[in-house]
Amino acid sequence: MRGNPEVIEYLNMLIGGELAARDQYLIHSRMYEDWGLNRIYERIDHEMQEEAEHADAIIRRVLFLGGTPDMNRHDINVGTDVVSCLKADLALEYEVREKLAKGIALCEKKGDYISRDLLRQQLSDTEEDHTYWLEKQLRLIDMVGLQNYIQSQM
Repeated sequence: MRGNPEVIEYLNMLIGGELAARDQYLIHSRMYEDWGLNRIYERIDHEMQEEAEHADAIIRRVLFLGGTPDMNRHDINVGTDVVSCLKADLALEYEVREKLAKGIALCEKKGDYISRDLLRQQLSDTEEDHTYWLEKQLRLIDMVGLQNYIQSQM
């Protein structure tokens, strides 16, 4: 099937974002593991796997539409401590959310409802799972203090 070139181009841009998110979560999860913060390691490792699944779904869609997936990666922001890692991941999720929303509108405009629905599902994961969880962790740090939060993650 031949897809709309604008949709394919946009989906390719989203692939890079999902791969960047995957890579950022990968390094952060391994940092948490190295610091002995097993609970947050497990959660962020899970997020990394979900981002890989998101990239895979978009790659498959680009191939189905007759395009060539663009695997170019975007910059990642590696934190240096728990708070900067969480803030970097949250900033990335906000960026992904904005790009997914624009992609949904483009797909709707071009009549590609299958791609639109794929992006809607990913937006739901981003807003209701990833973003919400990261915001909650930063609120917990503000409420109980960093040291108590870190202890709860061991």
